[in-house]
Amino acid sequence: MKVAITHVPSFHLAHCELTYVSRKAIDLNRALEQHDAYCGVLSRCGCKVVRLDANCELPDSTFVEDTAIVLDEVAVLASLRAVSRRLELELIESEVRHYREVQRITLPATLEGGDVLQIGKTILVGLSPRTNRAAVQALEAIVKDFGYCVLPVDVQGCLHFKTACTALDDCTMLVNSAWVDIEALQNFDLIAVPETEPWGANVVRVDGELIMAAEHVQTAEMVQKMGYRVHTADLSEFAKAEGGATCLSLIFEG
Repeated sequence: MKVAITHVPSFHLAHCELTYVSRKAIDLNRALEQHDAYCGVLSRCGCKVVRLDANCELPDSTFVEDTAIVLDEVAVLASLRAVSRRLELELIESEVRHYREVQRITLPATLEGGDVLQIGKTILVGLSPRTNRAAVQALEAIVKDFGYCVLPVDVQGCLHFKTACTALDDCTMLVNSAWVDIEALQNFDLIAVPETEPWGANVVRVDGELIMAAEHVQTAEMVQKMGYRVHTADLSEFAKAEGGATCLSLIFEG
């Protein structure tokens, strides 16, 4: 069974880190309702949902995806570039240790899980405002003995690689080519998101199920017509915090 670690939204969510979006008022009560519904979708997709709440003082703590990369063999604790987020790691490490041995990426390497996409034995790592080349090398040193190939991908115009590209299956990527170097993705079939929904490429994959933000209507309809099973969740308050569907959970085999 898949485990999905989540964290309830912080009551300081309105003070989250922002890079590419303007600050807007966030309705915390609505965010709490949306998060609860999102956890419900994860459960319906077959996940055992773990709901943490010990980091509620930290504005970005609900975006747990950034804190670690959990593979079958090892968990890699991230090295967060934003100083305001580094206190999140202690809680996540203690939780992940229930399932895996933990190794760490350390400064000056900076890496966030939103930049890391695992497909089989390939790990794509976005070079973004939050993840640098030193982190690619550090991650490779940890995972190479387990047979993984780590490939860097240039990202521009968005916060994380998975803002612009996620996997629909082991062969197919949903992508916004304006934000990611598609030359690095030449071994995959690429499906472009509609131009009117540039944020639509961020999709959670749980085995054969996909979870997408409900506001990306055209993208969801397109993916459904391709034969994928799609669930949608209203994540509008998290979009104001520069977050998407993948950001809110850390999913791995239990």
